[in-house]
Amino acid sequence: MLQTPASFTPLFSPRSDPAPLSFLFHGGRLLVRESDLSLPDGGVLNNLDVDRTRLQPLGLYGERYCETGWFDSEPSLPPGFAWRGLRSLFAEMDEELVGLAARAAQVAEWARTHRFCGACGNGTVIAAGERCFKCSACGHMAYPRISPAMMVLIRKGDSVLLAMHLASPTKRFVPLAGFLEAGESVEEAIHREVFEEVGLRVQNLQYFASQSWPFPHSLMLAFTADYLDGEIRVDATEIAEARWFGPDDEWPERVPHMSVSSVLVDSHRPPNR
Repeated sequence: MLQTPASFTPLFSPRSDPAPLSFLFHGGRLLVRESDLSLPDGGVLNNLDVDRTRLQPLGLYGERYCETGWFDSEPSLPPGFAWRGLRSLFAEMDEELVGLAARAAQVAEWARTHRFCGACGNGTVIAAGERCFKCSACGHMAYPRISPAMMVLIRKGDSVLLAMHLASPTKRFVPLAGFLEAGESVEEAIHREVFEEVGLRVQNLQYFASQSWPFPHSLMLAFTADYLDGEIRVDATEIAEARWFGPDDEWPERVPHMSVSSVLVDSHRPPNR
């Protein structure tokens, strides 16, 4: 499952390192060497004329210093290098490195979008000892944005409810999901989203797992719940189709466990399905 390696330690202050792991982004895509998906070394960074003031400390991967940054305008790349979307690296790049890249993408996007204060428009500076931009004029502080989202697999006897979301890039049947509203608990969001999206009521909510998801800055909070009452009535603005999948049904194909969604589904998948 896509996650930060256990050997990673966050850092909030830059370090001088002759050979850092540099995660560089443009338009949400990561710069890699095409032949082996390795990251650019110092020579490539110098050739690209990277603005060092835009490099943010990410942390230590074991003993290896990691940094992240971005380009506003797409630079001319050296031969053999290309921009790759994070999803396209799943199952191709080393799993731990993809986990680091996912974290780096969120830090780089936070830095890119908080160069100026959202309250008064003045320039910001890095606050000491934490991952935070502070306005040099009014003192407003901006931390990396994290958007919590609920996910729930509804159980009814030996069947579970899966839906195809209109906005889904994969077009697969998955558990219901949706973002939390301001002032809302995860449990309240589950009850609201389930009723809004498929017209059902649920009970017996149980936490399953969580996962950071960098598209662009979600925190997925996965639960299971038991069906209480109601008939499926989809919200046509969000859901293309929703239905029950039981032991005798043809289930969605198995996919690599990069997302907590596939882990949640497979934990309830009948044998041989």
